[in-house]
Amino acid sequence: MPGGNQKHSVTVRGHRTSITLEPEFWQSLKDIAEASATSLNTLIAEIDAGNPENLSSALRVFVLNYYKQRRIP
Repeated sequence: MPGGNQKHSVTVRGHRTSITLEPEFWQSLKDIAEASATSLNTLIAEIDAGNPENLSSALRVFVLNYYKQRRIP
């Protein structure tokens, strides 16, 4: 069973902010950042640059789309 939400502080465009996500999404974001040879903060800043209304939701959608694009048909 998945764990509860986890809050992490990250730096986005020079400002510290807290983001709450499920541990599975945090791990996926870390994996994606590593595969992209970038830092987690940089990846989150790139997603935030799209000015989402809700950054946590935008991160979840990003992870979903990332894996949907890479699945084997």
